[in-house]
Amino acid sequence: VTQLHYQSYKTLAVKEGNKILGEAKEQFNIVNALCVHRVGDLNIGETAVWVGVNASHRDAAFNACRYVIDEIKTRVPIWKKEIYVDGDSGWLEGAG
Repeated sequence: VTQLHYQSYKTLAVKEGNKILGEAKEQFNIVNALCVHRVGDLNIGETAVWVGVNASHRDAAFNACRYVIDEIKTRVPIWKKEIYVDGDSGWLEGAG
């Protein structure tokens, strides 16, 4: 794999992403949570997803981060395509 390409259905992605962040705030009793998922072309090694959590306790923050990233990967309409050395490419299925 030489490059990754992400596409999203932005309106629904933002709506579902905000819903997930709200769930994390309630479930883990955290102060705040943010998530950024890049779209477009990314080189290998570049950050595709960033999750940040503000919480009173470290365990709550780590658990909320895991929850957010896992839910983003399964529920938010963002698709990833791998571009290979030979120029071929393929869309990945499922959580990725």
